[in-house]
Amino acid sequence: YCDKIFTRVGASDNISRGESTFMVEMLETSMILHNLSSRSLVLLDEIGRGTSTYDGMSIARAIVEYIHEYGEGAKTLFATHYHELNEMENLFNRICNYNVSVKEANGKVIFLRKLVKGGSEHSFGIHVAKLAGLPHSVVSRANEILAQLEKDNRKSSTSESNKTNE
Repeated sequence: YCDKIFTRVGASDNISRGESTFMVEMLETSMILHNLSSRSLVLLDEIGRGTSTYDGMSIARAIVEYIHEYGEGAKTLFATHYHELNEMENLFNRICNYNVSVKEANGKVIFLRKLVKGGSEHSFGIHVAKLAGLPHSVVSRANEILAQLEKDNRKSSTSESNKTNE
């Protein structure tokens, strides 16, 4: 049975106390980490997204490692878009990746609402923005920016790899 259920989902701030959305997220996450037990159920959604990418990813990974090592078996669902965390399944014996399956056809994405084993390799944020009704010009420009960022990232990775091999 569960002795405690902890959740950290959604975004909110506490302006009257001078607490940003990210600060509230960290305060709530801190409370969870200090109070979990081996029989806790922990539900965490998008921890670390309120700060820079590398800061957020580092915090998210450290939290997963902490729960794995010190949570003494706490059952945990950790939803994230940090695909870099997929590798943790190979490093920690109690971590299993799952993702919501999608079907891609003719440039469209259909969310199948089915949980399947394995990590996702990419996000569908721009597709969701389109589904939400953002103007076509915004969606189109976001796709252009994404393509450029991915191209720059590939160049950077290739450049770093070449330096390492020299």
